[in-house]
Amino acid sequence: MAEIEKQIPTKKLKFFGLGKLKPYLSTYKGIFLTLVFCTLIVGVLSTVTPLFQQYAINNFIANKTLDGLWAFILVYVALQVVIVVLDFFGAYGCCRLELFLMRDMRRTAFNHLQTLSVSYYNQNSVGKLHARVMSDTSNISSIMAWDVYQGIWHVSYTVGAAVIMFVLHPVLASCVLVIVPIVALVSTYFQRKLTKLHREVREINSEITGGFNEGITGAETSKTLAVEPKLDADFQKRTDRMKRRSQRQGHHRALFNSLIAFASSVALAAVLWYGGLITQEGVIVVGTLSVFMTYAQGIVEPVQWAVDAIGDFISVKVNIERFSTLVESDSDVIDTPAVIEKYGDAFCPKRENWEPIGGDVTFDDVTFKYPDGEEYVLEHFDLDVPRGTNVAIVGETGAGKSTLVNLVCRFFEPTEGRILIDGRDVRERSIGWLHSNIGYVLQTPHLFSGTIRENLLYGKEDATDEELDAAIRSVNAEKIIARMEKGYDTPVGEGGNTLSTGEKQLLSFARAILVDPAIFVLDEATSSIDTLTEKLIQGAIEKLMRGRTSFVIAHRLSTIRSADIILVVDGGKIVERGSHEQLLQKHGVYYNLYKKQFQEEQVAKATR
Repeated sequence: MAEIEKQIPTKKLKFFGLGKLKPYLSTYKGIFLTLVFCTLIVGVLSTVTPLFQQYAINNFIANKTLDGLWAFILVYVALQVVIVVLDFFGAYGCCRLELFLMRDMRRTAFNHLQTLSVSYYNQNSVGKLHARVMSDTSNISSIMAWDVYQGIWHVSYTVGAAVIMFVLHPVLASCVLVIVPIVALVSTYFQRKLTKLHREVREINSEITGGFNEGITGAETSKTLAVEPKLDADFQKRTDRMKRRSQRQGHHRALFNSLIAFASSVALAAVLWYGGLITQEGVIVVGTLSVFMTYAQGIVEPVQWAVDAIGDFISVKVNIERFSTLVESDSDVIDTPAVIEKYGDAFCPKRENWEPIGGDVTFDDVTFKYPDGEEYVLEHFDLDVPRGTNVAIVGETGAGKSTLVNLVCRFFEPTEGRILIDGRDVRERSIGWLHSNIGYVLQTPHLFSGTIRENLLYGKEDATDEELDAAIRSVNAEKIIARMEKGYDTPVGEGGNTLSTGEKQLLSFARAILVDPAIFVLDEATSSIDTLTEKLIQGAIEKLMRGRTSFVIAHRLSTIRSADIILVVDGGKIVERGSHEQLLQKHGVYYNLYKKQFQEEQVAKATR
């Protein structure tokens, strides 16, 4: 699976990629049509408003009379009330459309991310995914709502103003409208410059966001390494670049706005000059001239907006492409339609069709290489693991010990061959069925924000307090709960940061045990626990794993001497297999690992 940045298509998308948004936009046709109707009427009525100015000047001021003034005021006020009310509903519709689109796109993106395989997350950083889900959806929804709203108003106002001006005086109308192509050319030139600078600013902003993310998530590491000055210097460089680019963008924007204001003044001057001449000649009256002055001042803004809007749509095309690439990404591990039909999917599981699991695991002529790798990690690998068997996987750090458990858990699919659970290919049953029967404890424990109870219930949502107590006691973690003032309802903080690493790991064990899984996977799960705590739970773990199939990636070899099968991994490949005694007798890789670790433990004891 390619990195998300490299997945963005280079071919042009029709209508700026709006076709990709059809499923989201079509849901809110009613809101959209209301928005269009209200804004269109407001645009037309806004065009008519200057005619009231013409009437007032020609009838009241020129004739020096107030006859009919109150009727005029009532009609004018009624018109403005209608404009304000319709404008409110149009703007309210925009707000709703923006928020609904943003919500739906973020839900779609988040739900889709839950279905993607582990390899996708290995190849795409959190910062990039966060930008797709948050920043891109915000830009898309904002432009789709507000640019449409403003576009309808500007187009209706421009067309209406042009028609009225030509009806009143075609030559004077031409004096006003001749400025339009000039403004369009100037706007187009500056829009290209501003779009380029905008993209540069956004790229730097993404780097700054990534720096924030790393600075916050890695705060503890940076403090222990005392690298704050380096991080500060790097962040300073990014923000300085951001400032320079933003200043340049601001300079171009200021010059652009000044030229547009100048163009508006030129149009107004042309109207005053020519309009003044023909007014003296009696061709038009002063009231009509005032109408043209109003249109001359207002006609430039729609042209400027049109060019800006084109730039916005060009810019949002990139957002649409990136968002679409995310939600259209295919997972490396998926269930077939037939499996989904029978067993359901991750969001709508059909648990009533899930068969009980025994725990027999078979690797049948499995060949495997990682999606982003070039070398085969396993080649024609066979292994039969009867239910209740304890399989230990050992090797140096970085040797590739997690490959087997990744395949058992179906985080990856075999390149060739099959993995069988209870004699059936795992692909014949759903991913949800498999994962619900596996208790997985990671080397680095992770707790979700919330309380201890909420974290334990991720393992089993309907668990009773008695079941929670039993799971906690099984890993000797009852002291953790006892010392908490609120017990199970104690908040753990973000990522469980209010607890020690050992406490988080014990709760992770309890959460996995609560599921009562047929298959246990311990990925160096005791390496982050101190020796004393490890001894406390080791016996409990051995009891819990009796009768269950278990795969243990071992950090301390002394903890897996009783394993039924020990697989030794070296250089990403399984080089030895057998029991503890059998492997020691071979005097091979396992023997050297065990001897080395034994010597290190003896030295550690001697230095205490």
